This record gives sequence, C-alpha cells and structure tokens, in this order.
Amino acid sequence: MTVPLAHRARPAGPARRPARRPLPPGTTALVVRSVIAAGAVAVLALWWRDTERIAGPAQWLTGAGRISGLLAGYAAPVLVLLMARLPFLERGVGADRLARWHAWGGRYLVGLVAVHVLTVVWGYALTDGRGLIGEGVDIVLHWPEMLKAGLATLLMLGTGLVSARAARRRLSHETWYYLHLGTYLAVALGFGHQLATGADLGPGPARLAWTALYLGTALLVGWYRLAVPWLRDRRHRLTVAEVRPEGPGVVSVFLTGHRLPELRAEPGQFFRLQFQTRALRWAANPYSLSAPAHPQFLRFTVKDLGAHSAAVAALRPGTKVRAEGPYGAFTARRHRARKVLLLGAGVGITPLRALFETLPGEVTLVQRARTADDVLFRAELAQVAARRGARVLELLGSRAQTGDLGTALARLVPDLARHEVYLCGPARFSEDAVRALRAAGVRRGRIHHESFEL
Repeated sequence: MTVPLAHRARPAGPARRPARRPLPPGTTALVVRSVIAAGAVAVLALWWRDTERIAGPAQWLTGAGRISGLLAGYAAPVLVLLMARLPFLERGVGADRLARWHAWGGRYLVGLVAVHVLTVVWGYALTDGRGLIGEGVDIVLHWPEMLKAGLATLLMLGTGLVSARAARRRLSHETWYYLHLGTYLAVALGFGHQLATGADLGPGPARLAWTALYLGTALLVGWYRLAVPWLRDRRHRLTVAEVRPEGPGVVSVFLTGHRLPELRAEPGQFFRLQFQTRALRWAANPYSLSAPAHPQFLRFTVKDLGAHSAAVAALRPGTKVRAEGPYGAFTARRHRARKVLLLGAGVGITPLRALFETLPGEVTLVQRARTADDVLFRAELAQVAARRGARVLELLGSRAQTGDLGTALARLVPDLARHEVYLCGPARFSEDAVRALRAAGVRRGRIHHESFEL
C-alpha cells in the first residue's frame, strides 16, 4: 500500500483545545511524589515500631541494615510501577519525566542494596565475633532464601553498572534494554528473602500490605506491558505501508492498520514499535508521531543513529509491526498560554511537527540545525504555517556560528518571556535551551520538555 500524496502532509487549521482539561501542570507529578514519599515514611514507621532501643556499634549497624533493606524493598516495586505504562502516569506525568525518576531512583536503590548488605553483614560479624567474609558466607549459605537474595543483589548491582553514564554510552539501546530486564528477576527473587528474614514483616497487616504491593505491581506490569499490547496488536494489525526519505539519514515510516482512530493518539505522543523482522523483532524503540494521526495511517520519522534505525530505513511495505502506546504527556493538554514556541533540534522536531499543525494560539516554530540540508519538513511546515498564520524560523550553523542560544532566541522571538515553550531535542541542546529560556524570563512551569535519550 502506498500512502496517497494528499495524505502525506495534511495541512489543517489549529485543532480545538481538548474538552477534558487536565490538572494544572505539575499537579499530578506532585501528587505522585507525595504518595511515594508517604509510602517511604510508612516503611520507616515499621522499623521504628519494632525497635525498642539501640546500643553499641553492632545494633547501630544492623539497624541501618534493616532500614536500608526496608527502603530498598519498597523502592523496587515503585520503580517498576513508574515504567509499567500506567495510563494515568503516562498522561499526567509524562514518559520523559517518569524515565528520569526511574533513573534517579535506580541509583538510589542500588546504593540502598549495597548499604544493606554491608551493614547487615558487618553488624552480625561484630555480634558473632567473626570476620566479614566468614559471616557473609555463613549468611548466604545457611539463612533461608539467601541464595536467591544473593543472586538478586548481583543482578541489581550489575544493572547499576551497565546503567552508569560511561557504560551506557558504549552499549546499544537494545543491549542495555535487555540487560535492564534482569531487574524484574531481581525484584522477584528479593521478595521471598524479604518475607523470610524481614524482622519487620512478620504476620499481620504489614506483611499483607507488602505482599499486596508486590503482587499488585506484578499484575499491573503483566496487564499494561504484556496483555494490552497483545490485545491491541490483535485488534489493529499494524503494518508498514511506506518508507519515504525525508533528508540525509532520515526516513518517514507510514503504518496502516484497522480501527486506528480507536488508538486516540494525540500529536506529541509516541509509540514503542517492534518491527517484525529478524533483525528488529526483539527491540521496542520509542518513536514520536511526526504528523497528527490519520484515520488511515500513522507517520513516524526516524533518523539513522545506529544499526536499529538503519534497519528501519530498509523496511519493506507489508512488514508487520507491534506497537505499544500511545504514550506521553507532551501534548496540547499542557497548553495554557496564547503564545507558544516550539523549539526543536535534530529528530526532536518530529513531535513538534505534529503539534505545529494542531496547537491553538499564536504558534512559532524554531528548528535548530547545522546546515540547510539538515532541516526537516521544510515544505510541510511552510504549508501549515501559511494555512494557519503561524511562523516557521530556522537557526542554522554550528554552535560557534550561532553564538549564545539565549541571544539567538531573543533575536528570533523578541517577546520570548511571554511564550509557553515545547522543547525537544538532544540532551545537550535541551539543557542549553532550558537555561537560556529561564534566563530570558520563561517560567519553569511553561517549559514542556521531552528527551530522546530515554
């Protein structure tokens, strides 16, 4: 199937604002953080309730081990839930922010696990008058569920190592992703250890609540990460309709299928796509819609950043596709101000291209690129801008040529501080842009940011 030319760029006036208004920006995130913090306080209350007094180094160390173990046991399912694709989190908080919370919490979890192991072994070694190594071996070999706990600890620490920034740069997204899946096994193995040896989780309400947290997490992950994508795959039966070059190393992939409007995909959202070929079927990578969803097709635009994206460019029409989504809160639901700036660089222009066609208000789009050949969707954007009376601007050149980003933006958009900003691009560009926008007087709550480094 070839996508009709009339459908390739579907210029239209700005869409109506969504009828169902979300909570004010940041409210859902604040509520979620507050609930997580309240859970952590409740976990600490378990230790406080069961601790009469602490005397001597051994008790201080074992007390620290109990606290760190409880907090690690609580953090593990919470981190899994953050990435469980729960719809209210994806829409209310946003996949980008959830990923950052997950990354930060993962480092926190690995630290807690390390502290737990060290302080428990050290504390019991002092109590028993033994060396650390001998005490550690005795605990692992003779305590219930400790062999599983030891394996869980190794998996957690290993995941922490491969997720460190220096190691992550050396791994492909697919390799890192599959190594990261080991944390699910680690969480499952650690659960039995917590119930078997957790002094604060004896029979009673605390054990029931703990079990409910873990089992509930498993059910939600099973439903939203496995069952829902499978059911949607059966219902929509997505296939590749066309792959079209857009620029140097950039292609647009058009997908067709059944009942596409039922997906309710919004401009600015993304899907995780698994192309069913030998080279790509085991990787689910995130791709933003690069045009508003059409009743007959979905369009995604992919830049050649490695072996995976290069293989996507070689896809043939008729290739089956499994899709998870739509995900993300980088949509018109965040829109509040009359004036809007869409600021993008590289492949980060893709969700902005879809938003440019649909956001209400006075919209200006600025695309950052090194050369004119690197600018994407120039003709489409000009056509949409002319139809809806919006502005399209280009900021071309190297960093040395364009100079300070804030100065350049102020020159292109003189009343910058009065704009609401949707920002998407590489990490370094986005960091510079946020600093420049804040220095120009744009309030933090008016800067909506999406990263392509999830």
